[in-house]
Amino acid sequence: MEAIFKLLFSELKQSTQASEQHCRDIATRITAEVTRICSESKRIQSSGQIDTWLTTLARHRLKQCLKYYQLGSHRGRVELHSTLSAVVYRYITPPQVQSSYQARLTLIEDFLQGFYIEALNAFRRENQLPATYRPRSLLQLAEYMAFTERYGKRRIPLPGRRNQQLIILRAQTFSQQQPPETAVDIEQAAEGSSGESDQNRNTAPVQQVREQMVAQEPEPAEDALRLSVVAELMKYLEERQQQDCADYFALRLEDLPASEIEAILGLTPRQRDYLQQRFKYHLIRFALSHHWELVHQWLEADLERNFGLTPQQWQLLQARINPQQAELLHLKRKNMPDAAIAQALGCTVTQVQKQWSKLLEQAWEIRNNLVSGAGAATDE
Repeated sequence: MEAIFKLLFSELKQSTQASEQHCRDIATRITAEVTRICSESKRIQSSGQIDTWLTTLARHRLKQCLKYYQLGSHRGRVELHSTLSAVVYRYITPPQVQSSYQARLTLIEDFLQGFYIEALNAFRRENQLPATYRPRSLLQLAEYMAFTERYGKRRIPLPGRRNQQLIILRAQTFSQQQPPETAVDIEQAAEGSSGESDQNRNTAPVQQVREQMVAQEPEPAEDALRLSVVAELMKYLEERQQQDCADYFALRLEDLPASEIEAILGLTPRQRDYLQQRFKYHLIRFALSHHWELVHQWLEADLERNFGLTPQQWQLLQARINPQQAELLHLKRKNMPDAAIAQALGCTVTQVQKQWSKLLEQAWEIRNNLVSGAGAATDE
């Protein structure tokens, strides 16, 4: 325990600008937590490698804490909120209501605010802190956010030798507790007035919800974009009857290892690998064709930013594309619809979309350093 404490204390002092007392307090709490885990785990106790486990768990928690510390207060909150939102997205659905994307975001926001309070109470309880404790410094906030992420992802045993992440169980309970009339109010508040029929209803509750939503600070752009990508990809897979790919994607969002994904889906390693390849195929089609604008905006690689390419990479792309693709790029910059572009280029809309996908793929390869030299692109 003493060696673990010294390791943590030294790393926190070197990697942060926090006070020595805060570094000491956090090193003490992490040491106590990993010691408790190792003493209570039968698997670790029987492994004969207790010291190795102590060091591994301590370094993992230190790494998480420093990640949030380096992100800072605002970006750290965005990262935590985005991570947890992606995990619970498909589980936050009001019963008997076909929820819109914006309405679901509102429910997720409501759910997570309650979950953050639960996590803070759990943090106080497990570290024997007073009920009045709140993280004040950046390092204390980073410690709390790292704990909250781990707390949400804890595996809770269920009947039949199954288990589930704690935050998913909480999300399912939260969703089931939403009365239909509340969900409808949120739906209407998110989408605004639906026309003259609103005049025939008692709109006071709806108006109050709408005003409250407007009064709240806007959702971080990074969080909203990531949720948009998750939602649209799920919708894309389900529309193409690729439910197994959607299930695989949901489990990947939960950071589950391959062995757990195989156990949950009832697959052999070979079947899981095949499913992974099929999912990648649909993911590429989604990113380079059907929803390229949304995906590239999320990656900060949209057309206005030259696909996220450096000036040198942009010149390389210009050298690789053929004259028709160059004209296509020029017309796309003018925000012309595909039908008008097809007429200008003397081809079909399908051919325009195919050429655009190929152009995006070339930009993707250059941006990810998958090509090293220029060469003229040829049509298939």
